[in-house]
Amino acid sequence: MAISAAGVGSGLDVNSIVTQLVAIERQPLQQLQTKASTFQSQLSLYGKIKSQASALGDAAALLGGAAGWNTQKASSSNSAAVSVSVSAGAASTSLAVNVQQLARAQSAASVGIPAGTAAGVAGTLTLQLGKWSGTSFASGSAPSVDVAISATDSVATIASKINAVNAGVTATVLKDGTNERLVVRSNTSGEDSGFQIAASGDPGLSMFGFNDTVATSASASGMFRSQAAQNAQVEINGVAIESATNKLTDVVPGVTLQLSQTTAEPVEVGIENDSDAIKKNIQSFVDTYNALSTTLSDATKYDAASRRGGLLQGDATTVGLQNALRSMLGSGSVGSTFSRLSDIGLERQTDGTLKVNSTKLDVAMGTLEELKKLFTTDNGNAATNGFGLKVRDFARGLVAVDGLVSNKSTALQGSIKRNSDDQDRVNDRASRVETQLRRQYTALDAQMAQLNGLNSYVTAQLAQWNKSSN
Repeated sequence: MAISAAGVGSGLDVNSIVTQLVAIERQPLQQLQTKASTFQSQLSLYGKIKSQASALGDAAALLGGAAGWNTQKASSSNSAAVSVSVSAGAASTSLAVNVQQLARAQSAASVGIPAGTAAGVAGTLTLQLGKWSGTSFASGSAPSVDVAISATDSVATIASKINAVNAGVTATVLKDGTNERLVVRSNTSGEDSGFQIAASGDPGLSMFGFNDTVATSASASGMFRSQAAQNAQVEINGVAIESATNKLTDVVPGVTLQLSQTTAEPVEVGIENDSDAIKKNIQSFVDTYNALSTTLSDATKYDAASRRGGLLQGDATTVGLQNALRSMLGSGSVGSTFSRLSDIGLERQTDGTLKVNSTKLDVAMGTLEELKKLFTTDNGNAATNGFGLKVRDFARGLVAVDGLVSNKSTALQGSIKRNSDDQDRVNDRASRVETQLRRQYTALDAQMAQLNGLNSYVTAQLAQWNKSSN
């Protein structure tokens, strides 16, 4: 099989010629690729715009509802004894809290047994939750639970068996020198969470029983009560309150009191509006608006010095969004003694952003309810609603499935797809042209090779004739 290469017969640089001609066919790719890069950058920018619009909507929604304004802070004159926390909805108030008794869980301990040895007794321990009144025990609503004990069980094994039945108590092993004691404690505090342990079987199993609240030390006849179950007793503003736990969550709506120590004098607890938290919410609204406003300004501006425009300069959608946003922030609201954001110190700058005038905002904080209305008033009219509501709805509309930002992103994705198809068509055409050119130049090469051969033959014959003539 003969081996041939284009240009060998004719001497033409066929590969170079074809490559250059195909490059001419591919020239539209450069412009298409530049456009594709621009489309991708614009799509990425609209992704940023969508994220910033969503953040603005969230900040506005916070100010448009109660959560942005029901920000209370709590204080305690003795947090070591009474700590306090507040949740949304708590009203401003002051409390004088006097802790007379803390809630406790019942605890009982057994006689000591040499560590690691078997108790040597068998039978059943019956655990029952209930309430002790002096030496009398009243069973609670929970059913009693039986625990089977073997003579080979150690104190640790007995504790594990008690814990396994989930009877409302927790058993632990307390090492007392060389001995081990079984300690049983109620899982919850309060008078109604006491317990009784009845022992049946070997008489010696009674060392792990608890039926006597009078005993002050453990003996072969039973465990002793190391701590009695009791409720917390506290006075709040002179009103006596009793609780099974040391965490009071329902005494004052939205306020949680954690009791840690008894007190000799009342602990002063204060609940008041947290103006710093409200200012922080307002500042967040300003910051998220400024972030979006700056992005839109940078995207649409023209830099005379560099003679370069922003990525979306002249884009009607982006310019329209920028104008609508600025117009809304400069509009008014009905329902408060304040009507514009500038009235409370949110002042518009020449670049379209907002700046907080702290002095004016502090004055507005003095009439907190009117300040709140400027953001929360619902007139059923997007043009006159409070700014929290109108900005929230505007921002949510932008990022909705059929919103302006989403539609623009979809349009850019469509442009990217069409651009990719156009690049594919240019590449396909260039490939077909290359194939055609190589076929044509291969044929030309063959013809020129034949002509070169004929030329060499004629030249040789003429030379021979010239010799013969001489």
